[in-house]
Amino acid sequence: MRVVGIDPGLTRCGVGAVEGAIGKPLRLLGADTVRTTADTDLPQRLVQIERGIDAWLDEHRPDAVAVERVFAQHNVSTVMGTAQASGVALVCAARRNLPVALHTPSEAKAAVTGSGRADKQQVGTMVVRILGLDAPPRPADAADAVALAICHIWRGGAKARVAQAQQDFARKVELARQAHRR
Repeated sequence: MRVVGIDPGLTRCGVGAVEGAIGKPLRLLGADTVRTTADTDLPQRLVQIERGIDAWLDEHRPDAVAVERVFAQHNVSTVMGTAQASGVALVCAARRNLPVALHTPSEAKAAVTGSGRADKQQVGTMVVRILGLDAPPRPADAADAVALAICHIWRGGAKARVAQAQQDFARKVELARQAHRR
């Protein structure tokens, strides 16, 4: 499975691509940030983010996209910018009919470190260990995007299997009900 992780932000939008499967080694395909400047008008910043994410999706051709779920903060302008960048990421993935998963920061941290309260340094250290890197992806937004991709590979696949099992079970129950009515 190949996953592009996106850590949305209006100034620095982290992007990272990871390939692998549960129980198998993971491989980093790339990590970076899509940057915009505060003196650029908001609509143009969103277009720049869209173009950057589109380029990543075109280059890495993922099977899925993992986006950090926006959470409430005290700084409303920060939340708005993050939410707008997140919306752009969702649209870019939807245009390609790619499955999208939203993972909370705590969920991604717990997946790679074992603790949902890990700091950025701990996340970077574990990304290095998991992927066999010499150093964590820089800046930290890129490392966070990689952690989201790892989280999705390790957790998203399990969630998909559980959902499929539930659908299969519901189908069997319905077939049994129909057979019983006859």
